[in-house]
Amino acid sequence: MSITTRTDTQSPAPHVADSHDLIRVQGARVNNLKDVSVEIQKRRLTVFTGVSGSGKSSLVFGTIAAESQRLINETYSAFVQGFMPTLARPEVDVLEGLTTAIIVDQERLGADPRSTVGTATDANAMLRILFSRLGQPHIGSPQAFSFNVASVRASGAITVERGDRKTERVSFTRTGGMCTRCEGRGSVTDFDLSHLYDDTKSLAEGALTIPGYSMDGWYGRIFMGSGFLDPAKPIRDYTKKELDDLLYKEPTRIKVDNVNVTYEGLIPRIQKSFLAKDKEAMQPHIRAFVDRAVIFTTCPECDGTRLSEAARSSKIRGISIADACAMQISDLAAWVRGLDEPSVAPLLAKLQHILDSFVEIGLGYLSLERPSGTLSGGEAQRVKMIRHLGSSLTDVTYVFDEPTIGLHPHDIQRMNDLLRRLRDKGNTVLVVEHKPETIAIADHVIDLGPGAGTAGGIVCFEGTVEELRSSGTLTGRHLDDRATLKETVREPTGALEIRGANTHNLQNVDVDIPLGVLVVVTGVAGSGKSSLVHGSIPPGAGVVSVGQGAIRGSRRSNPATYTGLLDPIRKAFAKANGVKPALFSANSEGACPTCNGAGVIYTDLAMMAGVATPCEECEGKRFQAAVLEHHLGGRDISEVLAMSVTEAEEFFGSGEARTPAAHKILTRLSDVGLGYLTLGQPLTTLSGGERQRLKLATHMAETGGVYVLDEPTTGLHLADVEQLLGLLDRLVDAGKSVIVIEHHQAVMAHADWIIDLGPGAGHDGGRIVFEGTPADLVAARSTLTGEHLAAYVGA
Repeated sequence: MSITTRTDTQSPAPHVADSHDLIRVQGARVNNLKDVSVEIQKRRLTVFTGVSGSGKSSLVFGTIAAESQRLINETYSAFVQGFMPTLARPEVDVLEGLTTAIIVDQERLGADPRSTVGTATDANAMLRILFSRLGQPHIGSPQAFSFNVASVRASGAITVERGDRKTERVSFTRTGGMCTRCEGRGSVTDFDLSHLYDDTKSLAEGALTIPGYSMDGWYGRIFMGSGFLDPAKPIRDYTKKELDDLLYKEPTRIKVDNVNVTYEGLIPRIQKSFLAKDKEAMQPHIRAFVDRAVIFTTCPECDGTRLSEAARSSKIRGISIADACAMQISDLAAWVRGLDEPSVAPLLAKLQHILDSFVEIGLGYLSLERPSGTLSGGEAQRVKMIRHLGSSLTDVTYVFDEPTIGLHPHDIQRMNDLLRRLRDKGNTVLVVEHKPETIAIADHVIDLGPGAGTAGGIVCFEGTVEELRSSGTLTGRHLDDRATLKETVREPTGALEIRGANTHNLQNVDVDIPLGVLVVVTGVAGSGKSSLVHGSIPPGAGVVSVGQGAIRGSRRSNPATYTGLLDPIRKAFAKANGVKPALFSANSEGACPTCNGAGVIYTDLAMMAGVATPCEECEGKRFQAAVLEHHLGGRDISEVLAMSVTEAEEFFGSGEARTPAAHKILTRLSDVGLGYLTLGQPLTTLSGGERQRLKLATHMAETGGVYVLDEPTTGLHLADVEQLLGLLDRLVDAGKSVIVIEHHQAVMAHADWIIDLGPGAGHDGGRIVFEGTPADLVAARSTLTGEHLAAYVGA
């Protein structure tokens, strides 16, 4: 009997579970998407391109990521869901093959005064454990090193019945690390009293000059009827006790007009009502008051470290936790590497990994004590990435929103390596991006367009980068665009002198910034560009600064309300129809009574996810039916708010609806490349770049002589950069001075003057390595920027 052996080694049939290797989207209609259907390969790097407003974010964030998050939220119990944000199902026919989405966006980290780079990552928590174990002298648990925990002592009595013994005294002590003087903020506030009141007047004559403290209002009645102060006496004649009561009195219950109220001195009241808020979130007149009246100084007790004396006294090898947090992270990583303590070896390894991730991602120049609210959009995004780099998760979808923001061409290479590493761990990586250097590493490109707003929302191309180049789409045609150096540069009309600048990492920099020309300030991330421009140019010298911070506004705010465009439109409608302007405001008399002018009705379903449904009465138009009967140029107010900027510019430019005041604002919006936005689109739906350009359009009306722009190419397609350069030229030709912090080589090539900071980041930077014309920079090739710019212009 012979035994036959099989020699054919056929691979077994693939398991059915391995066949799900696509994310399928069919019929997506979120925002401006027009029935988009795409198939995205899992475990690959897919880049989404297209002009600003073409629908990239709507597809990636508004459809794929939003549905993934909604489905994850549904796995939690109804009780937990009650505490989570409510997400509506995106408008799409089919979504298959989704995996867990981790969104790494450009939203700034919270601007809470006690939030730092260390607390936003796990680094601070690990350092606290390290010091509680190894610090000498030993002062307590990790809480004793936290500037967010106050020290508390309490004693009381609890009743315990055990035989005859009834009462037991309990005393309680918790040691925290918070500095008692500044309460963990690192800075204390002093008040310039001359801005709080006019001491020649009495309260009755309106001595208080604080916004909202008029004598006719509620605060006025409390101060006048308190009984502590004489309303008819000028403040300068107050006794020491009366002045103390006016300024510092502790909260005290009193009766005014038979109503129980709390009287409190001006200074603690201002600290609670104004200073507890993020300054950016304040209304402009309150922000101006705080700038005038409040002086922030480093806390004299903790020297800005936020920590109590006890927390600063405990040291490891001569270094306290305050010293460790103040170190540049690259130096701190080296210090941690030198600690060889077997008792905490796993903790040291994990801390080492986090600190090395900072260095690797190009943030080694930060320190852990840096307030998180001061990070740029790009830095905030990279800090969020650190949480995911050491993650053991695989087979998840990472969604990035322009990860190259704020990165010098030299640093983009590092970011590309990181994106590849995330993909190679078996993850699906989706990137919304405009920079050709990052588009180049894609396994698959999806190009949306062809235009923006209503002219976009269609997939124009899918395929490889090589196929994109020859595809003839707008992105394909512009992918290899290269700006050329200008033949001649403009001559400066003067100079802004900066002497001895030493904000953050600047090393006593002296520089003359030429005026009347286009100046580009550049250098690797962390070299000191923002510190030089924002920290050293004196505010108020006719300087208009346009950053990338979020525009604060509710879901009722839109481009028309933010830019002040709605005022002339309302007046034009009122004049044409002989009625009050307030009728044409969805936040005032004209609002639909059912939805209060929101256009949607929010239904809170207690423990389950709430839902937003379009208002049935006004059909989402936000106005009462009677208001919509009033027309201007044949259109009602809701039709005007549904127009794009381009349409509205034409509509208000001529004919019956001609309104010069509105037309002027619309022209500015069009100039900054926002022609596709609809006037009534909620501000909460705008991208970072769109928000910045909206601010720029608003600020262009101001009479400042110096414009400071922080990376205005953010969110701009290659084809739109040309339009931006034209706008910058027009500003300079109109006699303005324009200073741009920028990494985009096209903007550098177009500059009249370049100031290059470096040579590295953090304490390796902070010096000026080059100043001169772009042509000189390319010819010298003496800096990293010079080398990249020379390669870019093909010199």
